[in-house]
Amino acid sequence: LSIEQVLKRDIPWETYMNTKLVSAKGLQLLRRYDKKPESARAQLLDEDGPAYVHLFVSILRDIFKEETVEYVLALIYEMLSANPTRARLFHDESLANEDTYEPFLRLLWKGNWFIQEKSCKILAWIISARPKAGNAVIGNGIDDVLKGLVEWLCAQLKQPSHPTRGVPIAISCLSSLLKEPVVRSSFVQADGVKLLVPLISPASTQQSIQLLYETCLCIWLLSYYEPAIEYLATSRTMQRLTEVVKHSTKEKVVRVVILTFRNLLPKGTFGAQMVDLGLPHIIHSLKTQAWSDEDLLDALNQLEEGLKDKIKKLSSFDKYKQEVLLGHLDWNPMHKETNFWRENVTCFEENDFQILRVLLTILDTSSDPRSLAVACFDISQFIQYHAAGRVIVADLKAKERVMKLINHENAEVTKNAILCIQRLLLGAKYASFLQA
Repeated sequence: LSIEQVLKRDIPWETYMNTKLVSAKGLQLLRRYDKKPESARAQLLDEDGPAYVHLFVSILRDIFKEETVEYVLALIYEMLSANPTRARLFHDESLANEDTYEPFLRLLWKGNWFIQEKSCKILAWIISARPKAGNAVIGNGIDDVLKGLVEWLCAQLKQPSHPTRGVPIAISCLSSLLKEPVVRSSFVQADGVKLLVPLISPASTQQSIQLLYETCLCIWLLSYYEPAIEYLATSRTMQRLTEVVKHSTKEKVVRVVILTFRNLLPKGTFGAQMVDLGLPHIIHSLKTQAWSDEDLLDALNQLEEGLKDKIKKLSSFDKYKQEVLLGHLDWNPMHKETNFWRENVTCFEENDFQILRVLLTILDTSSDPRSLAVACFDISQFIQYHAAGRVIVADLKAKERVMKLINHENAEVTKNAILCIQRLLLGAKYASFLQA
């Protein structure tokens, strides 16, 4: 169903008046408004907007015929989409005793998708327009309304009522409503954060880009809320956001992800995660691109400086790990420092020998002679200083990879490949006698 199709209907309002479901005054208002051009309706809303809101809400509260409900929702949706500031009419003082939320909240769980979708959008408009004092939304019962809406939105993310529009509508509403502290709290309590994470992935079509943008906007809003931050730190959110910012060309997507990183950088282990994920290199690359958004440029500069400070504060192994994960190795002092290897060799066991595996991957993929030479040397150092180094490296099929480099055209690579093979073939008893 489309709005246009619904608005072409002829609703027998006189019948409802005869059954006292619509008052005489209400019928008069409907006759003046119904089937009129947009300019005429706009004038009526300017002159008597609260009366029309009262009428529409009353019909939705008292009349349950599906066609009529759809029609009135279409009238309200058309009214607000043409001018979202009209949502303030629902908070007029003359409606102080009217529950303007109840019909829409109830209709979320009933009827067809047209009714659910329009009720959701209308509720989001009305809530966003509600008067506020500081950061608090004014009004009795609003917390229960927000919790009820969040419950429905989470249900859509888990099992959407519509196969293609359920999730986008839920995300769109959340990207607006998560500004409210009560919504953040309800959403986290409903375990909603984990429902967002699978939606964070590089997008190509216009529709998927908009969904990605609004999902990242939700993450950005949640980055201001401590209980949500705890979940973000232990999920794959950072990895997914990093992939998005590496592959997205849409400025608004890059902007909201960078702003999220800037928010999270000083919190908990996020800084270390960003360094591990190679974000300093990504930020450097992003800064070379032509962005028009001043906020994005400022955020990139702030994030770059913040990451530099973070790297300075990290331990020597953290710095080493950052270098390896970036894949560009050089003869920094730590590579040949005996104390570094003695103190940190057991750190190589983390994440199933992740760093050792990355060194081996560098041997397979890098075309940089310096990186190849340093990687061979570091593998030989691991063999020398780890109690089971020789066995571990052999199990990871390192010998075949290093052997390919023995006849490399670069003498530095050849020298360190030979050293690595010697330490691999000789036992730890003899490995210490070999010098780089």
